[in-house]
Amino acid sequence: MKIVKIADNDKTKYMDLLIIADEQINMIEKYLYRGDMFALCDDDLKALCVVTEEEPGVYEIKNMVTVPQYQRQGYGSKLISCIVDSYKDKGKDLYVGTGDVPGTLYFYETCGFERSHIVKNFFTDNYDHAIYEDGKQLVDMVYLKRRL
Repeated sequence: MKIVKIADNDKTKYMDLLIIADEQINMIEKYLYRGDMFALCDDDLKALCVVTEEEPGVYEIKNMVTVPQYQRQGYGSKLISCIVDSYKDKGKDLYVGTGDVPGTLYFYETCGFERSHIVKNFFTDNYDHAIYEDGKQLVDMVYLKRRL
């Protein structure tokens, strides 16, 4: 298994995967080129994420996706572990924002994140269509935080 940093000029090649985790292309474009994209490969691509620096020493996972046929096999948590290792000397905190969905929140909590704060109406205010995950419409963005 290895982690590969994706060059800016190659990032759009992965849009079909990124859109699984963030359903609106113009929302992805807001952070895609100001962040670093990392791919976890094990023979082939298993998982992908984009990490941005929101302020000095404060980073955020903006998009985290595991290739559908490899989900629930530990690749997402392995990628997060590698991201934490690579950023621990650069900063103090790592955030991730997600919908208020128990399974997703549990995943991030098992990766060492704790609930931080909520941005009310984030999904309804920023997306041009209703976003659903596990049959639930997303309204508020739940932020989780992990010390680096």
